[in-house]
Amino acid sequence: MNRRETMDGLRRSPNVDVCVLGGGINGLSVFRELALQGVNVLLVEKGDYCSGASAALSRMVHGGLRYLENGEFGLVQESLVERDRLLRNAPHYVAPLPTTVPIFDIFSGLANGIVRFLGLTRRPSRRGAVAIKVGLGIYDFLTRKRALMPRHQCRGRKATLEKWPALNPAIRSSATYYDAWVSHPERLGIELLRDGLSAGPNAQALNYATIERAGAREFLLHDCLSGETFSMQPRLVINATGGWIDIANAALLPADTRPARLMGGTKGSHLIIDNPALRDILGGHMIYYENEDGRICILFPYLGKVLVGSTDIRVDDPGTVRCGADERDYILQSLAFVLPGVRIRPEEIVFQFAGVRPLPASNDSFTGRIPRDHFCTVLEDREGGPPVLCMIGGKWTTFRSFGALAADMALERLDWSRRVDTADRTFGGGRVFPKDRSGWIRDLSESSGVSLDRVAMLFERYGTDAEGVVRFTAAGPDYLMPHTGYSARELLYLIRTEAVEHLDDLLLRRTTLAITGELSLDTAEAALDLLATEKGWPAPRKAEERSHFLTLMRERHGVAEATLSARNEQRSELCETTERSG
Repeated sequence: MNRRETMDGLRRSPNVDVCVLGGGINGLSVFRELALQGVNVLLVEKGDYCSGASAALSRMVHGGLRYLENGEFGLVQESLVERDRLLRNAPHYVAPLPTTVPIFDIFSGLANGIVRFLGLTRRPSRRGAVAIKVGLGIYDFLTRKRALMPRHQCRGRKATLEKWPALNPAIRSSATYYDAWVSHPERLGIELLRDGLSAGPNAQALNYATIERAGAREFLLHDCLSGETFSMQPRLVINATGGWIDIANAALLPADTRPARLMGGTKGSHLIIDNPALRDILGGHMIYYENEDGRICILFPYLGKVLVGSTDIRVDDPGTVRCGADERDYILQSLAFVLPGVRIRPEEIVFQFAGVRPLPASNDSFTGRIPRDHFCTVLEDREGGPPVLCMIGGKWTTFRSFGALAADMALERLDWSRRVDTADRTFGGGRVFPKDRSGWIRDLSESSGVSLDRVAMLFERYGTDAEGVVRFTAAGPDYLMPHTGYSARELLYLIRTEAVEHLDDLLLRRTTLAITGELSLDTAEAALDLLATEKGWPAPRKAEERSHFLTLMRERHGVAEATLSARNEQRSELCETTERSG
């Protein structure tokens, strides 16, 4: 991922077969698919990879149980197949998640679910035991041939409250089934990118770059970092910008070619809560529950904290989404409903995020009825320019199959044959994944001289890709960053190999420091020192980067500079207490 080499290559040969616009999970997926077929493909992302909706998912990898009542059986089946593939192909980041549904009624929602399925009403309603039992039975039936995880089970009220005594005592029963969760979705996106780039010089990618139509056949590629612009002539453009598709089409096509509207996304906001008692209450399960208004909410342990969400609000401009105070109140109210004895203090909300679900345009008054399926549509340029293939809809779990669908359509346009199937292709830290994890960690520790605990921590973060990180950290003097388990050379490795251009790339997406609430001001400053030195930034540029990052944390993630500064003292006190007790 050497930006200078990429730019030099594009100057020498700017014309490509396919230009993929959008470096979210779906854009990365179709880029990887095309690159592995040997297509000359360029990925262009206006921000950082996986910095939009692909950084704001619920961290679930699931079939979509509630989509059954919309009649989206094909989508649920496809999602379950892709979920199981991710469990096999990316075992370092995707793992089973036992999911428990508290049930407050028996027959509620059954009749309304039937008429919703028939399209006769849009009104949400509570789902009772019978409706949930039917849905879980279908779930089990769709996965019967693979059987990677246990079938669902039901508990009566007494057994449920014995296992989860903090649940709302008004429950009638509960049901537990298995889906999955993803620990590092942005890192998984980077691994898809690296897998595509491994195909050779035919595959190139740039973050912080844009393209726009300059004439009938000509496009301008603009490097937002250097300011350089040059022309290119792709044979096909793939618009994989998700919620930004209509905005992007305005820069790609003449006005008389563009449709009125293709996308109509909704905003989902989430909170990360640092409350050990709440985490322990969950017992390793996700609680998948209905709020009093019928809105589905989730609550599950996430990297030592608790993730809770989400909202579902229509938005027109995906670039302006934030988790507002009203959404925080709604999420906390829903939490208080399902676990009435739990109280969350404001300072326990250590991070918040919001993203846009890339849904097809719809006038439906009930957002839950908008289809979650995906499809592609091709827009022809009537002035002779390249066609634009738009990837519409989609959910994170199905990124591979959606990317394969778009790639196959592109290959047909190019008269190109597919030669690599990605269905069973492992990637990144999931390659040659060991059955004996402890043995793999021990062997790498012995051969590298890096401590066993350190190698184990890096394995948790990177899977088998940890070997490259370990070898790099062992090759020079290293030290731990303030109050974290990340070291200076580990961060330097990420900066040098993973297209890190800004501080938020490093702290929000290449690592989990920010989202887990582990980031302190000292750590941010130390990481900025590393990045500024590596990039050769002068003092004014470094100050600008600091200001940009702190503004981003405050406005988008609800973390003020004072909060980061307070974490310095908290971490120092914790370290002193640990040393004294030791």
